Amino acid sequence: ESKQAIAGDALVSVESPAGTLGVTICYDMRFPELYQKLTFLHGAQVLLMPSAFSMKTGAAHWETLLRCRAIETQCYVVAAAQAGLHNTDGNQRRSWGHAVAFDPWGERVASFEDGAEGNGIAIFEIDLDLVARTRQNMPMKLHRRYDIYGDGPHALTTDGEEAAPSADTSNMGFG
Repeated sequence: ESKQAIAGDALVSVESPAGTLGVTICYDMRFPELYQKLTFLHGAQVLLMPSAFSMKTGAAHWETLLRCRAIETQCYVVAAAQAGLHNTDGNQRRSWGHAVAFDPWGERVASFEDGAEGNGIAIFEIDLDLVARTRQNMPMKLHRRYDIYGDGPHALTTDGEEAAPSADTSNMGFG
């Protein structure tokens, strides 16, 4: 992939009628901190991950990575997936397929089970109230412990700059 594509240099989010979209691609899904920043910094409610996973990595990692990104960010994850043979000459690369979408609780809300030979369109509803309720019931954004594991902060100040990590742990309990 790195031989055929140029790496991006910025996080991409956009407002849409379906909520705030965090836009990424295939290999990105292996980096959870990217999705945490899209969620906790940019307010993403829906994460888009169009992909062309190989047959080997698709079978081993595809669904697990996507479900994890949905749960840890409390976002919808929508993963369109290229399926089947890419070309008939050259490397004859075949992609895993299995397009799927998960809700913020990690429940599958749409999918194609026909793998590398399938194609089509799946329709599902994005319930932004479910995103809000999930985040309210388990406010992970408030429970992040940058004082312990660093890599923070994932929050913005009023002037748009990243906020300094807080050592305040008073809001760490679940209620």
